[in-house]
Amino acid sequence: MQKYLTVPETADYLNTSERFVRRLIAERRIAFHHVGRYVRFALTDLDQWLAASRVEPLSADAIVRELRSVA
Repeated sequence: MQKYLTVPETADYLNTSERFVRRLIAERRIAFHHVGRYVRFALTDLDQWLAASRVEPLSADAIVRELRSVA
């Protein structure tokens, strides 16, 4: 069974503020569901969004290669 979260629950899950979650909704940067006038978030959608937002760290070798390719 799919688990759906409210805006406050989503903010807790993402460790952010409700305002940030509402901004993500307004900018259509995150998947959500309308249930009447309510907004709900599927846990699977949140996990996919988090995975897509992941930024890998740079190694020292990658930084040196990038600097050499620019020069």
